[in-house]
Amino acid sequence: MSAGALVPVGPPSTLYRLVDGLLVAPVFHGLLRGRFAGRDLIPPTGPLVVVANHGSHLDPPLLAHALMPRPLSFMAKAELFRVPLLAPLIRALGAYPVQRGHGDRHALDTALDLLHRGGATVVFLDGTRQVSGRVERPQLGAALLAAGSGAALLPVALVNTHRVLGTQQRRPRLLPVEVRIGAPLPPPPTDRRADLLASTRACQAAINGLLDGAAPPAGPAR
Repeated sequence: MSAGALVPVGPPSTLYRLVDGLLVAPVFHGLLRGRFAGRDLIPPTGPLVVVANHGSHLDPPLLAHALMPRPLSFMAKAELFRVPLLAPLIRALGAYPVQRGHGDRHALDTALDLLHRGGATVVFLDGTRQVSGRVERPQLGAALLAAGSGAALLPVALVNTHRVLGTQQRRPRLLPVEVRIGAPLPPPPTDRRADLLASTRACQAAINGLLDGAAPPAGPAR
């Protein structure tokens, strides 16, 4: 199966909409008293690399909800695709596998194919969850994808999700969250390391700036 066949591009599927409407939306708007800011800045079409901070397992579905009706695709650890019932579900929701801990050329090719066809993919800039909920050690992957596809980079800040269900929590806390979207940034002019690094630092500054401009978090992290 080709990389392009793994991740469809187009309007959200029926399953994608059902999961969003029946599960994610009630949790976001009801339990978490969620809010959006900057949704008018989302490019409606064209290749897009969404870059975000990462503090919780809640982040992927909340990002997908915030950018509806534009469907997003995500890299997910390859182990999840070996779970019989979970694998077809997450594939239908736009996930594609990545081998963590080393470069995965197939995952990169899948993401580039998606972008060349005008799709949108998410890259958590640190590559893993951070206890602080901020971008602390950004990797160059998002900038590399943007350089290779000409895609814009859309900075998004997920406020308070690391306090709702962070890396050191066993139980969620029902605190208000917000998804803040910034202005799109241009792709790096080349794939040289200096250009990738400059672009990555610009994304980090934009996301952390959105976090700093958000309402104060509701309580300390645990």
